[in-house]
Amino acid sequence: MRLRTLTLRHFRNVAFARLELAGRQQFFVGANGQGKTNLLEAAGFLTAVRSFRAVDNKLLIMHAQLGAGVACTLEHERLGETQVSIKLHHDSKELWCDQEKVTRLADYLGKFPTVAFTSQDLQLVRGSPAGRRRWLDLTLAAMDANYLKVLQTYTRALAERNALLKKGGAAARELGAFEQILAPAAAELITLRTAGLKALGAAMSASYAQLCDGAEKAALVYAPDFAEPSAEALLARFESGRARDALLRTTLNGPHRDDLELRVQGKAAKDFGSEGQQRSLVLALRLAQAAWFHERRGVRPVLLCDDVLGELDPARRRKFWSAIDAESQVLATGTSLPDAALGTWQVFEVKGGDFTEAAR
Repeated sequence: MRLRTLTLRHFRNVAFARLELAGRQQFFVGANGQGKTNLLEAAGFLTAVRSFRAVDNKLLIMHAQLGAGVACTLEHERLGETQVSIKLHHDSKELWCDQEKVTRLADYLGKFPTVAFTSQDLQLVRGSPAGRRRWLDLTLAAMDANYLKVLQTYTRALAERNALLKKGGAAARELGAFEQILAPAAAELITLRTAGLKALGAAMSASYAQLCDGAEKAALVYAPDFAEPSAEALLARFESGRARDALLRTTLNGPHRDDLELRVQGKAAKDFGSEGQQRSLVLALRLAQAAWFHERRGVRPVLLCDDVLGELDPARRRKFWSAIDAESQVLATGTSLPDAALGTWQVFEVKGGDFTEAAR
């Protein structure tokens, strides 16, 4: 898949920009805070109509504006030339594909994959389980509408059960009603996460081997809160935990407590990995995500590299570049131009939300 035009209106600090993209490598250069990442964030909306760095749409809309818009024209392996537009409002969003409004996100997911490489990715190693779960949920839901449906079912039932616990004095019958929904959804989530992480883990191990010339082994390991993928066993766990949950006023067991661990040479990278190993791991994880997207849908993702190249030493930059699919489009940002050895780029200079194509 290739982006050929990208238009932003009132998106963060970009009042208006329309970019014509030629070739497979675009580089956006400028000082920090000028709008480079905002452009990549807008491009990333193609995947699942959500930001890779913000949860609240209100943060994406330029100050004093009622809404924001992102539109693009793509060359697509399966769909040919395609137009997508997204309208963001303070409390809603609209999605249009080839002039038709998309009313079911499930019909859209997986068609237009992107993968974002950012400096914040280190938190996938160093940060909390919540950040890793969010990455996993976004990755799996982007390719599997059923995963999104099951996750939404589980999340809603969990919220209702927690609301009862917070009020106090909830009857067993009331809690049981939500547990009857929670248990089968939890079991399916565990099954889907197990399968997804097996595939992603194999791809990540292969990518890491490329980045370190096979000198070290890396692994992605699922650490479920409760490993039994049986609705009956999960229902029994929810029932047996009612007294403790009531005391603490929250649900203490379930997939919302899952984690995943990145390892190097059999050890947890969070605790034992060097800076270089941790950076290579998150790059390998994103490369695995891109390879898995391509394998699942037959569509090459657009790769969004936000100031990633500048954080790597020359040797790691070359290895990272050699590990990327040579046919994938890359949109990259930085405060200085990339090495000439990394190929020919279409360059845009960015200042104050304005984008100007540099002379070739």
